[in-house]
Amino acid sequence: MDVALFQDFNPTRMKHTIMTVAIAACTSAILTWSLGRQTADDPFEIIESTHQSHRNSAQYTGTTTGSLNTSSLEYAAETSINAVVHVKTTSRVPTHLPPWYEMLGYSLPDQWQHGSGSGVFLDPEGHILTNFHVIDGSEEIMISTNDNRTHKAIIVGTDPATDLAVLKIETDTPTPWIPFGNSDDLNIGEWVLAVGNPLDLTSTVTAGIVSAKSRNINLLRGKPKEAIYPIESFIQTDAAINPGNSGGALVNSKGELVGINTAIASKTGSYAGYAFAVPASIATKVAADLIRFGSVQRGYLGIQIQPVNEEIATQLNLPEVSGCAIVHVVPNSGADDAGLHFGDVLVGINESPIDNFPDLQGVVSRFEPGDWLQLNIWRDGALLSTDVEIKRK
Repeated sequence: MDVALFQDFNPTRMKHTIMTVAIAACTSAILTWSLGRQTADDPFEIIESTHQSHRNSAQYTGTTTGSLNTSSLEYAAETSINAVVHVKTTSRVPTHLPPWYEMLGYSLPDQWQHGSGSGVFLDPEGHILTNFHVIDGSEEIMISTNDNRTHKAIIVGTDPATDLAVLKIETDTPTPWIPFGNSDDLNIGEWVLAVGNPLDLTSTVTAGIVSAKSRNINLLRGKPKEAIYPIESFIQTDAAINPGNSGGALVNSKGELVGINTAIASKTGSYAGYAFAVPASIATKVAADLIRFGSVQRGYLGIQIQPVNEEIATQLNLPEVSGCAIVHVVPNSGADDAGLHFGDVLVGINESPIDNFPDLQGVVSRFEPGDWLQLNIWRDGALLSTDVEIKRK
């Protein structure tokens, strides 16, 4: 391998573009988002709402010709609306006084803040999948179901890396629930429904199409010291979503859960045409892990990558401008054991094509330490396959 071919993207000169693939491998696989970090130039926001104020700033089509089969959407709405719940939270917020008040010994008790979001029943036992940011910091979580009943919920487990959390209520009767669908099978232009509680309007259903897949919008913030590495591979849809939809269901026309609505792209805080959902391919494993273990079991490949651009593709004689070029391999990692090295280009995993970094995150995050993956690598002008073990970080 001629290392000179990669002189334009060596790890030192291009370190600002290198993304560490300490990628989570989940048995059931975005991070608490502080809206105070947002700027006017950042249109993406979590779609949680509070009662005090709304936070400002982020077959399937019926025929092969793409016409809308309204009866299938009616079926999807009917089968999912009772399984989507209203999540209401209460949090303690410190009361801040001017410094001179504190110097004089004055103090005020903490205030109580109320929040609102959505959730989805996963099984008849009362497990609920929602967004982590909806319940983060809550001291009390109440669940309102579509039959006007109210239940107190406990937190089973949380996963800030994917902004997901599992709650549970105790009930004497089986809860209605939505089965997971295969989000990988979603097609661009396919009709989907968003079910949730926007602006405290309970049991609201909106329709739209899948407008993109594998979106990385840099919404989440990592915490390397806590081994939290954000995983973003969102489904993008134009179904109308507003504050309060966070944690609600994105369903296909079969009534299957294909995503958890999480964020909107907006400079006003309200719907502006673009919404983002954590795909079921990630959420399924996160939910299963949280229910079984209380936390997500994660591992990593042990590579640092750079997305392939046109120049790199030309240098390496790649047939397409896609894939992830490896610029560093972590010693003693699974990738190191498999013989991967600088200059290799990862183009597929387990028969799934890898076009970009979100694709890589989305695929690897579905596995856990000890699993083996078959990687398709472009090396020295030829395609080869190698098996790599996911190791615990």
